[in-house]
Formats: sequence, C-alpha cells, structure tokens
Amino acid sequence: MNKLLFALCTLLFAVLWSEELPKIEYEKLAVGEEQTLEIMTWNIQNFPKSEFAIDYAAQVINAIDPDIIGLQEIESDSAFFSLVNELNDLDKHNWSGYRANRNYWKQELAFIYKTDLIGVDKIYEIFYGDYKPFPRSPLVMEFTYNEQKIVIIDNHLKASRGPENEARRRDAVQKLDAYILENFSDANVIVLGDMNDQLVYPGTENVFTTFLEKPAEYRFVDYEIAQNDSADWSYPYWKYRGHIDHILITNELFDEFEKSGSFVKVIAVDKFMEGGDEARYKYISDHRPVVVKLKFEVVEEDK
Repeated sequence: MNKLLFALCTLLFAVLWSEELPKIEYEKLAVGEEQTLEIMTWNIQNFPKSEFAIDYAAQVINAIDPDIIGLQEIESDSAFFSLVNELNDLDKHNWSGYRANRNYWKQELAFIYKTDLIGVDKIYEIFYGDYKPFPRSPLVMEFTYNEQKIVIIDNHLKASRGPENEARRRDAVQKLDAYILENFSDANVIVLGDMNDQLVYPGTENVFTTFLEKPAEYRFVDYEIAQNDSADWSYPYWKYRGHIDHILITNELFDEFEKSGSFVKVIAVDKFMEGGDEARYKYISDHRPVVVKLKFEVVEEDK
C-alpha cells in the first residue's frame, strides 16, 4: 500500500511540475507552394538548444514548407539527422540533409532539402582554413530544380561588433564576390546565411559594399526589410535588434524574383507562439527564419 501511495504521489508531482510547452499556430507560418521554389536560411542557435528544439524545428519547417534550407549553428550531428527523420515523418516529401563537420567550434553549417524536387549534384566547403574571413567555412550546394542549375552558398560570418570583426566580414564578402565571378559568372547563384551585420549602414561602415556597389550583378532580396525599422527583422533582441540574416541573388535570378508571386519574408514564429520572443528564444533559437520564394517558368515535358 505504501509503495502504491508513493507511486501515485510521484506521478502527481510529475504532472504538477511538468513543463507545459508553448503552442504555436503553425498554420499561420505557411509560405511554400508546389509551383514555386522556396529557399530558407535559419540560424537554429546551438542546435539543439533545448530538449524540445528538434520537435519545434521540425514542426516550424514543415509548416513553412520550404524546399531547401541553409542552416547555421548545428552543433549535434545526431540531433540534425533526428530533425531530418522527423520531417520525413511529418511531410509527404522525402527529405535529406548534409551537415559539415570540420568547424573547430562545432557550430556547423548544413542543408536540408526535398529530394523529390531538388536534384543535388554536389555539396562541399570552400575557403576551409581561411579562418580570418571565414571562421566557419561556407557550404556550397550545386543542384537542379525545374531543369535549372542553381548554386547556394550558405554562410555564417564572424559575429560581434568592432572594427576588427567588421573587417573580417568585409573581407569575406570580397572573397565571396571573387569566388562567384571566377567559378559561377553565368550561373544562378544564391548567397545566404547569418551574416552578422546590417545591410543599411552608411559609407565605410557597411561591410556589404562590394555587393551593393554592383546592382546590375547582385541583389539582396531582403534589402527593403532591412530599410524598414518597423518590419519583422531576423534578430529581434533588445539593444542588439537588427536584420542580420540575408539572402543575395545574382542577376541570373532577377527575372524569377520579379515575377508575380515571388517575394521574401521573415517568418516571425514568435508572433504565433505562446510566450512570444521569450518562448522562441528559450526553446528554439534567437533568430527568425528568412525565406525567398522564386517563380520559375514551368518546363513542359515532351509528350
């Protein structure tokens, strides 16, 4: 009898003290459509930063419904592939993933993508060992979508303020520009990631000048978001609030972005989550996802 009473008390205590997780209105996060290509960047801080981060991330990604995601700060290999497995359980598409594994700090870059829509040619790191501009080596994916060859370069540039860190980010941008011109001068290229700096700083303060001074060649599709102080920014915290996660396209993709139905959006998960910013920060990440939707011409199959 004493054992039964003890067990019942233990169970009651567990129920009373169990953590009730904040709910998210997932249906309000939807962006993806079958007729468009959705590419997302998301720093899922120190993933998994909580024991619930894998489930939350899978549900958020499933709700947004992108086709490819460039991720940053993926610390655990097992958690990463658990995320991929959960997406396969949730979604009708077949998901696969690739996580880099050579970063000293273990905050790796990664890709997750729908294998039934995305034909991956190869994934590889660039600038490995060039630590000053790239503390985390950019991760490149070459793939085919709708018979179009596309290249994505996923980045996590040097963090923190100050002249030295800004110089490292500026150097990284210059090297990315040179790399694209040398290797993909006529290709559909997308550069995305946590770039740890603002697009709209004036003059020499702006680390993205190399890209911004070539408007005929490059476009930050999220530039208008960065200009708008009242917009949903990707990093919405206190005195450090800013829009620091970006998506850049080369001129080969300008037409696709300018088509009706294409757009870019910061997904403010916290606005649809109980507990808002604090809950998202505690359970998932300090960053919000950023998604670009691109509309390509439909390629008719020969009959």
